[in-house]
Amino acid sequence: MDTLIQIAQLLLMLSILVILHEFGHYITAKMFKVRVEKFYLFMDAGFSLFKKKIGETEWGLGWLPLGGYVKLSGMIDESMDTEQLKSEPQPWEFRSKPAWQRLIIMLGGIIVNILLAWLIYTTMYSTYGKKYIATQTIQKDGLAFGETGKKVGFKDGDKILSVDGKYQPRFDRMILDILLGDDIVVERQGKKIDIKLTDADKKEILDKEGRDFIHPIERTSVIDSVLPGSNALKADLRVGDSIVGVNGNQLQYMGQVGEAAFKKIGGQITLNIVRAGQPIAVPVTVSKEGTIGIIQKSTDKANYVITEDYNFFSAMPKAVEESYNQIVYNVKQFKLILRPSTGAYKHVTSVVGIASKLPTTWNWEFFWNFTALFSIGLAFMNILPIPGLDGGHAIFTIAEMITGRKLGDKAAGVVQTVGMVILLTLMALVFGKDIYQIIEQKFF
Repeated sequence: MDTLIQIAQLLLMLSILVILHEFGHYITAKMFKVRVEKFYLFMDAGFSLFKKKIGETEWGLGWLPLGGYVKLSGMIDESMDTEQLKSEPQPWEFRSKPAWQRLIIMLGGIIVNILLAWLIYTTMYSTYGKKYIATQTIQKDGLAFGETGKKVGFKDGDKILSVDGKYQPRFDRMILDILLGDDIVVERQGKKIDIKLTDADKKEILDKEGRDFIHPIERTSVIDSVLPGSNALKADLRVGDSIVGVNGNQLQYMGQVGEAAFKKIGGQITLNIVRAGQPIAVPVTVSKEGTIGIIQKSTDKANYVITEDYNFFSAMPKAVEESYNQIVYNVKQFKLILRPSTGAYKHVTSVVGIASKLPTTWNWEFFWNFTALFSIGLAFMNILPIPGLDGGHAIFTIAEMITGRKLGDKAAGVVQTVGMVILLTLMALVFGKDIYQIIEQKFF
């Protein structure tokens, strides 16, 4: 049931984003009187689940949830249909239109994705408020670090003052800033300490702990649930037990339990808990996966969250600001991926990986915030100057506007073919990685 909820969230999100992205191409094409032959949600490789022709356009639903497309007359696109290019250009064809009109049509989907994110953030901020975890509050008593964080230069109790010269008031974003930045200034026992992260340091963090290399200091966590058939259940751990230590060491952060378990695969760890006001030491056997079978919750998390309230109109500029920030972070992450020495490329995730990380209970606030985030990501991905993507088409059109020379139909076909081969290869690699990881987690 949990998996079905994750899949349902992903399919709904993809459907919204793909339909509106392709509608951006559709509406701009119709503005300039370009014939739209097909409008498809998801890809119809070989066959479609549903199709119906209305006017000059065939509307359909494909079976492969890897995006969608609109097929414009006189354009080589994902369908790789070159037959129409053998005849003379017709007034209703894409290739007959001026370069500036073709550029707008190419950018139509990207523009709609950005506008969608802006609208969602505006609605969410005016409905639920703008919520984030405050850096100032969460690191009031300093921060705790996993082994990897300590290895690259951090120490328990450090407070982050700046990353690349800037203070980040949002803790969730500050972690990302550290992974994307180079120069970190921390306060340690009243002194300012400079920490410079190398690509090797970032690779170490990404490979071993990721965002979990840094934690708020929490002296207590509460067991939120005990998994059926787990070693925790056999050890008589109970929902509501307060964990105050691991192996006799005072708890510093929630992740400390998982780290201790992972070091003792097949062995035992001792949880120091408080139950009904009484301290108890409970030995627990660690599974071969390095887990004991509990889910923890923070006792302090609610104290860290800041909510800024806005009405619809005051939320608009904040939504624009957030959309811009997300574009900036996409650019920074892409730069990190392009640096092989960081190993960041190994952590690129497909929709399969995204689905596995979605919550197992339906939460509309989370869903819409994640949809806005994904919409910006889709816009950024499509604007990359890669043949086969909107950005690839746009870059050749811009070159034509500058030089006055148009790429020939034959050359355009070759470029599109090469681009599609590259994209499909990358997708196969990323999907394969995510599917393998899920199988490995469940069966090995």
